[in-house]
Amino acid sequence: MNILQLLLFLQAAASGSAFTKSVRRRHNHKANSLFPILCTSGFYNQPPRTIKAPKLTESDEWRSLEKHAAAFPTSSMQDPTSKTHLKNLLTDEARTSYMSAIYEGIYLDYSRQRVTMDTMKLLFKLAEKQNLRQRISDMFGGQKINFTEKRAVLHTALRAPRDHKNRENLDEEIHEEVHEVLDKIKLFTSRVRSGKVKGYTGKRLRNIISVGIGGSYLGPEFLHECLKTEPDGVRNALGYNLKFLSNVDPVDVERTCSELDPEETLVVIVSKTFSTAETMLNARTMRQWLWDFMGNNRDVVGMHMVACASADASALVSQFGINTESYYFKFWDWVGGRYSVCSAAGGVPISLIYGFDMYREFLDGAHSVDEHFLTAPFEENIPVLMGLLGVWNLSFLKYKMRTCLPYAEALLKFPAHIQQLDMESNGKCTNREGEEVDYLVGEVDFGEPGTNGQHSFFQLLHMGQTVPCDFIGFVQSQHDLFVDGERMSSHDELMANFFAQPDALANGKSKEEVLAEGCADWLAPHRTFKGNRPSLSLLLPKLTAYATGQLLALYEHRTAVQGFVWDINSFDQYGVELGKELAGETKSYIENARNNKSNAGTPFADRMNPSTVKLLQYYIETSNQSDKGVMHGGSGNEGSKKNWFQRTFER
Repeated sequence: MNILQLLLFLQAAASGSAFTKSVRRRHNHKANSLFPILCTSGFYNQPPRTIKAPKLTESDEWRSLEKHAAAFPTSSMQDPTSKTHLKNLLTDEARTSYMSAIYEGIYLDYSRQRVTMDTMKLLFKLAEKQNLRQRISDMFGGQKINFTEKRAVLHTALRAPRDHKNRENLDEEIHEEVHEVLDKIKLFTSRVRSGKVKGYTGKRLRNIISVGIGGSYLGPEFLHECLKTEPDGVRNALGYNLKFLSNVDPVDVERTCSELDPEETLVVIVSKTFSTAETMLNARTMRQWLWDFMGNNRDVVGMHMVACASADASALVSQFGINTESYYFKFWDWVGGRYSVCSAAGGVPISLIYGFDMYREFLDGAHSVDEHFLTAPFEENIPVLMGLLGVWNLSFLKYKMRTCLPYAEALLKFPAHIQQLDMESNGKCTNREGEEVDYLVGEVDFGEPGTNGQHSFFQLLHMGQTVPCDFIGFVQSQHDLFVDGERMSSHDELMANFFAQPDALANGKSKEEVLAEGCADWLAPHRTFKGNRPSLSLLLPKLTAYATGQLLALYEHRTAVQGFVWDINSFDQYGVELGKELAGETKSYIENARNNKSNAGTPFADRMNPSTVKLLQYYIETSNQSDKGVMHGGSGNEGSKKNWFQRTFER
């Protein structure tokens, strides 16, 4: 505890603050047990401090890293003979041996990062200075580390098994509630899969549409893509379809539903508040779709629609027509959307198509890494190592982008999920004190499965801007092929690229090497690779449900580590809200313009800039020249499966 923290605690204790008393009661601390109380919920719930904390960039630990970073000039500018060029760092066997970590079959190799053993020691000191161990413990313990919204961050509680041994960081009441919901998901999904629960016309429910947006879509879809080619997943999903509807664009509705039979379709609506604008418009569209084929009857909704929402949304769920007894699955305000794949948002659709047991395997994999993250020494802690390297690359080496490169086609949706997880979490500009950060935070994340990415943006990775890379590979393929006449299996071909690309990025190719190959002198500069481009490699045994959970948790915790070290709140997302607010006014403008063509949008134009007004007017005037699409009124039995979308989109 530093002096400033002690003074703040004593000030709060002297005033008999509510948070001090409540924390002492909850944790049964004695009056003189100062440190545990300071580091629990009160630490996050205090109003803005009257005494300013020293800036992170003014700390000895930060300044030491800045000074140390001077030995690592911009990748393209560094002399290839320099000791800290990656080509030379990789020849140090002691360093290479040190820069790896193994946990439960997960092998992390970070020897191709632009770090030395001294760099890692300095990063560990920064982590200690930022109280990283305690902040991790606070997250698992349910403290309200999302201090702007006064919420706990407990996605880890969603995957703790029923007989979880390490209970000291787990609220028993929350643990029981989580397993009540899991039991309900297991019962309901098994009854659907067995045919005991049928649709309104008596048909088996074989098509599942999950309606959500953001994390409630990206997380479950990434998991679905992983499992649908996993051998057990292939068997379990036989005869079932799972589709996702996220975009409010009506074309997404057509692509999702046009080949499905509504009488065999179960629609899962995922919205914590049950009021997300895009999700609820799509939910109403799906309800109309069901009504148009089976009649405008409340039982149609009651037997074909499911809700995953918070307990506070129960009234809205009921008003929508959904059966709140059996078809309503709750999750909590301490589950952020980007972490919700481990809640009912992922549990219901995934268990419907693959069975609950396979979903439980996924949760167990995530829980395994949760325990590793909570207990392993930082030098062996894979998420901590990945997070500290992220801080080093962005805040000290100034690499503003990062790419995720899974060498497994089944992970094709993983980069998009990590993009949201990371950029929504750490795309911030203020620290916990409410002050603007004076250091870089929040990378731009992107990615694509190899080897597709190699023929897309690897040109830039090798010769353009320096972008740290995460390579993800597997010892075994979900489905390997060995074609007659080929020298190696398709998986070995894929993995040869997995091993080659990091070395190509690190070592590069000198002009002398290019000339030695007989290249013309004038062409040599165009074929020279300067190398010195950092990457890390993750190698796992096989992409199973369990391994998918492990991989997800690694990246969730990497994101948290970076936010903790940067002293920002990684668990709110106010940046999403402003555009939504302005969209409300824009919708009113368009609605007014549609109904009052002679005075289009006047009441709202004063609050918009001339550029937006001009663009809107062009849109409205142009679209008014064509006919409207056919409206569906819900009178019942309005069309067949084949022509519903044709009539909806006809002009």
